[in-house]
Amino acid sequence: MKFRGIIFDLDGTLLNSLEDIADASNAALAANGFPTHPVEQYKYFVGDGVRTLVQRILPPEQVNDETVFQNYLAAYLEAYGRNWDNKTQPYPGIPEMLTALQKSGIRMGVFSNKPEQFTKQCVAKLLAPWHFDAVVGQNDQIPPKPDPTGGLLIRDQWGFRSEEILYVGDTATDMNTARTAGFFSIGVAWGFRPISELLASGAKKIARIPSDISMNNEQ
Repeated sequence: MKFRGIIFDLDGTLLNSLEDIADASNAALAANGFPTHPVEQYKYFVGDGVRTLVQRILPPEQVNDETVFQNYLAAYLEAYGRNWDNKTQPYPGIPEMLTALQKSGIRMGVFSNKPEQFTKQCVAKLLAPWHFDAVVGQNDQIPPKPDPTGGLLIRDQWGFRSEEILYVGDTATDMNTARTAGFFSIGVAWGFRPISELLASGAKKIARIPSDISMNNEQ
């Protein structure tokens, strides 16, 4: 199969953003008098959009209080807006992989559950050397993954068929997104979730290092 486009998840796939997300979340929790969480626990809090992140980290007795929810959400977005690029960097091997893909001529895009403002900021600053034809984050018109709407918008923008597109991510949500959209799914071993989760959710290939994602061989 000759693939013409590749769509990446962002957090846990291209960028190791866990500490900045955890720092902002914990700062907002502490400011509201709520207990904080270890950084490693955020590997299972993130991945399904900012509202789900808030639901997972708030004390259970507070989740259904809409005032608390909205106040915390605003506090988190403000904190993350200040520190989103403190520690976040591409994973080792990602720069070389993106350079090789770009030289191959394949079209590249990003579809993330991160709010669109932050998705575009991260790509513009931290992935600036590489060209992404489309960068889609979560907004009022784009429902969170595993709804494939954002990925299908990129597909239609490119004018490709679903089977001509690779989708690369690090969670079950990503693999389910790819399946629903009809994309070829690649799960990455260096991200936030274990390989077992990726395989159980239908990953067609596991990339153990970034250079495993290559146009020099069939996926």
